Amino acid sequence: LNQVTVEVSDIPRAKAFYQSLGLTMIVSSDHYARFIVGPESDAASTFSIHIADPVRPNMGGIYFECDDLDARVAALKAKGIAFDNDPVDQNWSWREAWLRDPDGNRLCLYFAGTNRLDPPWRVAGS
Repeated sequence: LNQVTVEVSDIPRAKAFYQSLGLTMIVSSDHYARFIVGPESDAASTFSIHIADPVRPNMGGIYFECDDLDARVAALKAKGIAFDNDPVDQNWSWREAWLRDPDGNRLCLYFAGTNRLDPPWRVAGS
């Protein structure tokens, strides 16, 4: 995966929001911004925002993995970021917390560890 891009109505507000989540901005303009997902040395993917009118929020979800999920959620809540739910252990062996960006795009902060690529039910031979 190279990148995921979502629509936003206010670039400065969206830049500040995604930087508060810990993403590192690498491209910035009046209508677009791109962020590294994860540490720069490990970055295989980027996340982008672009201006749109009207914004059509995603109906799925965009997932950002956090090794320190519970601490990260607590720190973001302390900054005033609202979550739809606190971290919850899921039956697919991930721990997830859901929130929305200022334009309504659904985001999941989660921790899966080795279960992200190697769950117990992984397809044999893959």
